[in-house]
Amino acid sequence: MAEAVAKRSKPLQAPEIEWLALSLTPGLGPMRARRVVERFGSAKAVFEATLTELEAVGIQTVSAQSLGTGQSMERAHDEMAKATAAGVRVIHCEDPAYPARLKQIYDPPLVLFVRGNVDVLSLPGIAVVGTRHPTPYGTGMAERLACDLSARGLCIFSGLARGVDAAAHRGTILAKGKTVAVFGTGVDVIYPRENQRIADQILSIGGTLVSEFPMGQFAAPQNFPLRNRIISGMSIGVLVVEAAEYSGTRITARCALEQGRDVFAVPGNVINKNSWGPNTLIKQGAKLVATWEDVWEELPTDVRLALEPAVAPESPEGETASLFKDDVASSPHERKILSILKADESTQIDEIVERLGPEISSSEIFAALFELELSGKVRQLPGKNFVKCF
Repeated sequence: MAEAVAKRSKPLQAPEIEWLALSLTPGLGPMRARRVVERFGSAKAVFEATLTELEAVGIQTVSAQSLGTGQSMERAHDEMAKATAAGVRVIHCEDPAYPARLKQIYDPPLVLFVRGNVDVLSLPGIAVVGTRHPTPYGTGMAERLACDLSARGLCIFSGLARGVDAAAHRGTILAKGKTVAVFGTGVDVIYPRENQRIADQILSIGGTLVSEFPMGQFAAPQNFPLRNRIISGMSIGVLVVEAAEYSGTRITARCALEQGRDVFAVPGNVINKNSWGPNTLIKQGAKLVATWEDVWEELPTDVRLALEPAVAPESPEGETASLFKDDVASSPHERKILSILKADESTQIDEIVERLGPEISSSEIFAALFELELSGKVRQLPGKNFVKCF
């Protein structure tokens, strides 16, 4: 009788609070939470159930007690207060704003914490992922492909990690396109901290930061493989730029395949360990990508027709990312320097002078390198090392 009275006296809650409470219930998880909701008919009905009824559905005792005693609901109210204070919106899996593509995966999150433009989550887009330690070639390809694709209306999804992820976000920012950074931490915890500026820029151009983890969640290693399913789940396809044999990028690619998403890969130098991931994916049937057109032609027809025409600039100087871009320079000295520089391996200044010394004086080499840097054809790395941009 007491349980029945308590059941009737429970106040009505907003749907986002109910789903948030389910997501914060210990021992439950997204899949089990959905089964409980199906059993009772709605999220609301779960919180109207008695402890006896909850225990009868076969969930863990700790979960039933947290739900039945109101502990989960208390956590949800506290969490919602933190989110609201930080300007973060919480959307649940039955909210119209919840991205439709993400609903299609095997275990979509019950709730998403969103900073920025919620509508961006549902835009058609490509995930760009790769190693945290890319070569200059990998960094350049990720940035330019993201720039070219976002300039044509595609949203770029990535994880704000060091390396390829950061380069993809930078490329989108350059094109003033839309990009979504999916966190493995709370949406209020920028990780790594060095990417704070990129996160601010994403928000300033109308992009979005999103996470399934509660506010203040630290960077626990187990969180990042979980967030990878969201990156691939919101996208039409996943583009792998560089990835070693054992890396989180492999998890994202596997998630994409399991979710029925297209997988694209930029081929790399066969003797570079970061090329193992994309080259292996290509051997297994992934689409080889040299330019943005290689991704574009694989998009569904309705998506291509719906995308807005390019209004933002493409890659710097109007150049398009390509593995096969011709070396264009305005002087013979510049052409000779470009002929010995590589995109995937740096060359030290002493080696450049030694190889070109019989033909060009050192002062002429320094002057030509300076001009090449200004034009964006060459990038200088620490220690007077130079790489060719493409």
